[in-house]
Amino acid sequence: MSSLSRELVFLILQFLDEEKFKETVHRLEHESGFFFNMRYFEEMVTNGDWDEVEKYLSGFTKVDDNRYSMKIFFEIRKQKYLEALDKKDRAKAVDILLKDLKVFSAFNEDLFKEITQLLTLENFRDNEQLSKYGDTKSARGIMLAELKKLIEANPLFRDKLNFPSLKNSRLRTLINQSLNWQHQLCKNPKPNPDIKTLFVDHSCGQSQPNGARAPSPVTHPLMGAVPKAGGFPSLGAHGPFQPAPAPLPTSLAGWMANPSQVPHPSASAGPIGFTAPNNAVTHGAILKRPRTPPTNNPAMDYQTADSEHVLKRSRPFGISDEVNIIPANILPVGYPSHQSHGQSSYVSDDLPKAVLMTLNQGSAVKSMDFHPVQPIFLLVGTSTGEIMLWDLVSRERLAHKSFKVWDQGARSMALQASLANEYAASINRVIWSPDGALFGVAYSKHIVHIYSYHAGDDLRNHLEIDAHVGSVNDLAFSYPNKQLCIVTCGEDRLIKVWDAVTGAKHYSFEGHEAPVYSVCPHYKENIQFIFSTATDGKIKAWLYDNMGSRVDYDAPGHSSTTMAYSADGTRLFSCGTNKEGESHIVEWNESEGAVKRTYIGLGKRSVGVVQFDTTKNRFLIAGDEFMVKFWDMDNVNLLTTTDAEGGLPASPCIRFNKEGMLLAVSTNDNGIKILANADGFRLLRTVENRSFDVSRVTAAAVVKAPGIGAFGAASASVGSGIADRAAPMVSMVPMNGDNRILADVKPRIAEESMDKSRIWKLTEINEPSQCRSLRLPDNISAMRVSRLMYTNSGLAILALAANAVHKLWKWQKNDRNLSGKANASVVPQLWQPSSGILMTNDISDTNPEDAVPCFALSKNDSYVMSASGGKISLFNMMTFKTMTTFMPPPPAATFLAFHPQDNNIIAIGMEDSSIQIYNVRVDEVKTKLKGHQKRITGLAFSNTLNVLVSSGADSQMCVWNTDGWEKQMSKYLQIPAGHAAAPIADTRVQFHQDQTHLLAVHETQIAIYEAPKLECLKQWVPREASGPITHATYSCDSQLIYISFEDGSVDVLTASTLRLRCRINPASYLPANPSLRVHPLVIAAHPSEPNQFALGLTDGGVCVLEPLESEGKWGTSPPLENGAGPSTTSGAASSDQPQR
Repeated sequence: MSSLSRELVFLILQFLDEEKFKETVHRLEHESGFFFNMRYFEEMVTNGDWDEVEKYLSGFTKVDDNRYSMKIFFEIRKQKYLEALDKKDRAKAVDILLKDLKVFSAFNEDLFKEITQLLTLENFRDNEQLSKYGDTKSARGIMLAELKKLIEANPLFRDKLNFPSLKNSRLRTLINQSLNWQHQLCKNPKPNPDIKTLFVDHSCGQSQPNGARAPSPVTHPLMGAVPKAGGFPSLGAHGPFQPAPAPLPTSLAGWMANPSQVPHPSASAGPIGFTAPNNAVTHGAILKRPRTPPTNNPAMDYQTADSEHVLKRSRPFGISDEVNIIPANILPVGYPSHQSHGQSSYVSDDLPKAVLMTLNQGSAVKSMDFHPVQPIFLLVGTSTGEIMLWDLVSRERLAHKSFKVWDQGARSMALQASLANEYAASINRVIWSPDGALFGVAYSKHIVHIYSYHAGDDLRNHLEIDAHVGSVNDLAFSYPNKQLCIVTCGEDRLIKVWDAVTGAKHYSFEGHEAPVYSVCPHYKENIQFIFSTATDGKIKAWLYDNMGSRVDYDAPGHSSTTMAYSADGTRLFSCGTNKEGESHIVEWNESEGAVKRTYIGLGKRSVGVVQFDTTKNRFLIAGDEFMVKFWDMDNVNLLTTTDAEGGLPASPCIRFNKEGMLLAVSTNDNGIKILANADGFRLLRTVENRSFDVSRVTAAAVVKAPGIGAFGAASASVGSGIADRAAPMVSMVPMNGDNRILADVKPRIAEESMDKSRIWKLTEINEPSQCRSLRLPDNISAMRVSRLMYTNSGLAILALAANAVHKLWKWQKNDRNLSGKANASVVPQLWQPSSGILMTNDISDTNPEDAVPCFALSKNDSYVMSASGGKISLFNMMTFKTMTTFMPPPPAATFLAFHPQDNNIIAIGMEDSSIQIYNVRVDEVKTKLKGHQKRITGLAFSNTLNVLVSSGADSQMCVWNTDGWEKQMSKYLQIPAGHAAAPIADTRVQFHQDQTHLLAVHETQIAIYEAPKLECLKQWVPREASGPITHATYSCDSQLIYISFEDGSVDVLTASTLRLRCRINPASYLPANPSLRVHPLVIAAHPSEPNQFALGLTDGGVCVLEPLESEGKWGTSPPLENGAGPSTTSGAASSDQPQR
C-alpha cells in the first residue's frame, strides 16, 4: 500500500468518527493496523471485554511476535484467569488455563505449574505474590497501566499510537476542492451548480452558452462551503526545517525526521510473572507541547515529520532492532510487589567499577578521550595546556606536548596581546576524529590545534586555527556534505565550522546572547545539524547554511549544558549545572522539543559543571559529589555509584571508551584512575603483547569523505569529553570516520613488540593437551556444516547443515561460566523450543548437494535470514518459527548480508551472478546490481566508506557505492604462480575493523586489499601439503586471521604482517580415525574473545578451540630479523613457505 493510500485510511477514520460510525472506526483500525486507539483499548480493558481486547490486539501483534507482545497477552489472560478464580468459577478458570495460558508453558513450564496450583487454593491471595491483589476494578487499573507501558515500548506499535494532526473534516475539504476544480474546468460553468452525486465527475452540461468561468467556488449542502483555494508553497530546500524567523511552536518537532525509536523505553518487557504490577510512576513527567499544525502550509496539515515515514506500516516480517531474544528458560515466577517495572535489569559486571590503574598526569585534568579504534590509548588535556597520550597496557606516556603557538606572527592581535600578558592557556576539550587519524584541542585562548597521529609518539602538527575571540569552549568533528569538518564554539558567542584538511572557514553561526558553552553535531535521515548551548541556558539548532537558528529553547535550570546522543543516535540526553549549583540530567523527546525524562540523584549544590557520558545505548554516568554515578537510560532512579576507592574531586572529569569497558576518571591529585569491567580487564590482557597497527590511523589528505550514513553520532560533542559511541570494537562493526587514503605513502605495519634477541619458533599444536577444544553435543542427524557463526552477543553458536537444518547451541550463565559466553571449557546446550520444531530452510526441488547454503543474523540476534537453494526464510530465533519466506528460485540466493545501518535492508547475492538490494519491511527489491560472471560468494559492507564489496565464484571483487548503488571498481584476484584455481571457487570478503582494509579468502591464497580502490597490499600463499584453503576469518579485534585447510589443520596469522604464528594440527581437536578424513569447511571467530574460534566440520560436528589459559594466545609473531621475510606484496606471487 502506498503512502497516500495509508493517509487516505486516516482520512476515512476521521470521517467515520465524525459521522459516529464507532464500530466501523474500530474495525478499520484493527484491519488496517495503522492506528492503535489507546482510549478504545482502555475502555475494553476497564470493562473486562477480554475477547474484544484480544481481537483488537490481533490486528497489531501476535503472542509470539516479541517479548513485549508475549507479556501483553500474558497479563491479559492472567487477569482473566484471576477474575474467574475470584468469582469461584473453577470451571471457567480451568478453561482459561488450558485454552489461553497453556501456550506460555512452552516458555516457562514452572510458571505454568505455579499458576495451575492456584486452583488448589481457597483464595488465590494466599499465594504470597498475589497477597496484595485488590478488587477487580483496581486490579484492572493497575494492569492497564502496565499494558500501556508495554504497548508504548513495543516496536510493533511504533508510529501507531498517535493519530495525525488533521484539520476538521479534512476528507470533506479535499472533496470540495476537487469539485471546485472540476467546476472551473466546465466549458459552460453555472454560477450555482447543483451537484447531486460524487460517483461521477461534475459537469454543468452542454446546454449552457459559452461564457466566462464562474468566479465563485462550488457549494453544496452535502459537503458544506468550500474554503478559498490556497497556495501550496514549496517545503524548501531543507525538508522539515522551516526557516521561519520566529521560534517553531513545536520546537524540536520540525527538525527531526525520526522520532525516538522506542517511544516509552521505561516499560518493562522483562520476565512474565503473575504479581500485580506496580503502577507507580518510574520516570520524570513528560512535558508535551501541543503539536499545532502549521497554518501557512496546507501541504503539511497533520505532521511536520515525513508523513511516509510516520505512516509506514510494518510488514509482518519487518525486522526491529528493539526485539531481543528472551531465553525460554529464564522467566521468573513473579516480582516482589514493590519492584518498579521501569527498572531494567543489569549485571554489575556490565559497568566498569573496578580500579585497574592510576596514571600520574601532573596537572589538573580538563578533558579526556579514548582512541576510537585502539581503546588502550587515552588522550588527555590539562589546565596548563599540556597534551598527553597514554598507553594503558604499558602504563607509559607515549607523547607529550606543551602549550605553544605554532605561528604566532600569523595570529590575531588579540591573541598576541593575550599571550604577551601571560603565555599560558588551559585546555577545554580534546577529542579524536571518528577514525582516530586526527585529534583536536580547544584552548582557553583563541586557538584550536589539530594534530595527526601516526602511532607511537608520532604526533604531527596539522592545523592551527585562530578560531574565536577569547576562549574556545568546545570542539567536535562532523561530516556536512560528506566532508570532514571541525565545529567550534567560543566566548565570542559564535559557532564556526572549519575544513579539517585546509582549515578554511565554511560557516559562522551567530544568534546566542551569551558565550557558547558546547556543540553537538548530529544527523537524522539526510539532515545534518548542530546543537549549541550557551552559558545562559539557551539551546539552539543550526543547519549547515546561513539561515539562522532553527530552534530556541531553555535548558532545564537555565544551566550551562552539554548534550549527547546514545550510541545508536536515537536518544538525546543533556546534563548541565547552573550558577546556583543546581544540576539536571535529562532525556529529550526530540519530536516535541520537551523533556521526556528527568533523572534523579544529582547533588543539590554541585561544584563546577557536572560532566556526563553515555555508553552501550544503555547507561548514563555523571561525575558528582566526589563519585561517579550510574543510571540505566530507561529508569530515572540512580542505578549505582562508585568512589573509585576515593580521591576524586567534587565534580570529576569522566570518559567512557567506545565500548563502555573502560572508564577514565580524574583525581584530586592531578591523576587519572582507569576503571574497568571484566571485558576491560580481558582487553588489556589480550593486547598486552601487541603494538599499534599504523595502517588503520595514518592521516593524510582527505581524498573522499563518506556519506552521511558513515558519520554516526560519534562526533556528538558534549562537555569536556562527550561523544556518541558506535558498537563495541570487539564486534565486527564499522568504525565511524572518514575515508583517509595516503597520497604517496604506503600504510606502515608495526611489528609486535618483543625481545629481538630471542630465537623465534613457530608454535605447533599437535595434541589435545596443548589447547582447549570442545566438540559441541548433538543428538540431531549430522550432515556437513555449511555455514557457522557466533551470535553477536557471543552467548551462542548457530550452524546451518547441508540438509537445510539449523542448530543453535547456548551457553548458560553459572558458577563455571560467570559471563555466560561461549567457551571451550563448559558444555553448552543444543537448544530447541519446547515445541520441538527445527529451523529448516525450504529446499524446493533442489538437490542438497548442489545447493549453496547461506545465512545472516540480525545485529540483535533476534532473526536469522537463511536459504539452502530454495526460498529465503526469515526465522524468529526465540521460537524457531518461520516468519516468512520469499524469493523462490530460480535464481537461488547464495549469500546474504544485512545492511549495517538498517536491519530491513538486505543484500542478496544470487546464483545468476546478480546482487539484489531488498527491503524486507516493504517486500520489494530496491535495485539489482550486475557486474559478476558467476554466482555471488561473498558480500561485505563498510559504512565508513559507504560501500558494499562483493565477491564471486569468478574470483572477481566489485565495489558498489551504497548511496546510489553504482559500481565504483572491480578487480580479479591475483592467482599465485604455479596454482590453478578451480573453474568455480568461492571467494569470500570481510572488512577489517578499520572498515578500510579488506580480507579476501580464496582456496589458493589469503590477501589484504585496501578499499575502495582494491589495491592489493599483501598476499599469503599456503604450502601445498595443506591442501586448499576451505575458509578464513579475522579474529574479532582484526589482529589475527584464522585459516582452515582441507587437511584438517588450522593456521593462525598475525593480520598486520600475514606471518604465521601458530599451526593447529587436526590431531589436537579431532579423534584419531584416519578413514573418516574429517576437515573443517567453515571457521567462525568469537565476537568478543580474540583467541576463540569455532570450526564446522564435514562430519556435521562443531568444535570450539581456545589456547591454554596459561598461554592466553595462539603463539607469537616472528621478528623481521628471523629470516622470515615479508609476505608477498601487491603484484608478486611468491609463497610464504619458509614460515611454514
